[in-house]
Parts: sequence; C-alpha cells; structure tokens
Amino acid sequence: MVKYELPKLPYAYDALEPNIDAKTMEIHHTKHHQAYTNGLNTALEGLSSELQNMELTKLLSAIEKVPESARGAINFHGGGYDNHTLFWNNMKANGGGTPGGRVDDAIKSVFGSFDAFKEKFAKDTTAIQGSGWGWLTYNPKSNKVEFITMPNQTSPRTKGLVPLLGLDVWEHAYYLKYQNRRADYVTAWWNVVNWDEIEKRLSKAK
Repeated sequence: MVKYELPKLPYAYDALEPNIDAKTMEIHHTKHHQAYTNGLNTALEGLSSELQNMELTKLLSAIEKVPESARGAINFHGGGYDNHTLFWNNMKANGGGTPGGRVDDAIKSVFGSFDAFKEKFAKDTTAIQGSGWGWLTYNPKSNKVEFITMPNQTSPRTKGLVPLLGLDVWEHAYYLKYQNRRADYVTAWWNVVNWDEIEKRLSKAK
C-alpha cells in the first residue's frame, strides 16, 4: 500500500509574511495537513490493493469506484491531502502580479480580462458559506478554464476538473491574523500567488 507522508514546504514558514503569517503557516502545515495525511493513510487501509496503490489524483478522479463505506473518508482526507499539497506550491515569496503565457490567454478567453476573473474569484470565494475552497480549474472536455467553489476538502478532480489555482478559506487558514475578515485575507493572498507554477500545471493538463 502507498503510504503518504507530509510533504515539505518549498519555503520557510515566514516566507509569505506579511500576507500570511508564519504561525498560521506552521500550524496549517504541521497540524492540519498532517491530520489529512494520517486520515488518508487510515482510510486507504480498508481498500483493495488496486485502489490502495492507485495514484491519489486518479483515485480522486474515480471516487465513485471507492466503496461507499470509505468514500467519504477518501474524499475528505484524500482531497485535503491533495488540495494542501497544491496550495503550498500555489504560493511563493514575492509572488502575485498578473499571469502570462497560456494562463493569461486561457483566463481572458473565458472571463474577458484578468481583472474580471480576479473579481469573480475573490467575490465568490469570500462568499463561501462555512469551509471550502475557490478554484481555477481546467476542464479537459471543453479545453477551457473554469472557476468553481468546492465545499470542505472535496477536490475538483471528483468532478473531472484539473485543479490549477486554489485558495483555502477554512478559518484555520487565516483566523490568527485576519479573524473574521476573510475578504482581507483573500485580498492579501493575491500578493503571493505563484503564477509560474500555475502555468506549469496548465501546460501539463493540456
């Protein structure tokens, strides 16, 4: 059986200051992501060897193949593991700005402009009730990017979409610094987006 381990961050906990504080990053990574890692490994133990050894991204994309008794746990912990692995790499010190290349073209072809996309992403992600994520995804069927919000830790992969850029708006992602000011957190987060990574993901997805 594949046994998942907590991935290391590609930067120090304080690298995203002042937009995301070091203590939040440390707790988010070592406590929350670790919990999803542990939960995923436990959930996998009850599955067939075929499913146990399936790449997580493929398992999430074929979530209907997981027995109903374990599907919720795989969806939650597997989604949480994958979402956070993507999330850390979505960001970098001195990030932000605007995308270029394929990402810029893809966004403009669907949303009209980057500013229009950014406004929709920020507005709809801020408005999520409870916990969840806002995502820029790629739809292989339409060959276009899409914006979608997902509840809790459910991955866009479960809907046949390839996650490109995701923003975690669970309270543990921002509450130490921003308290109930989720909109301020979303605004600050744009300053650390790693567009080079998003470009790589889109190129790979296509």
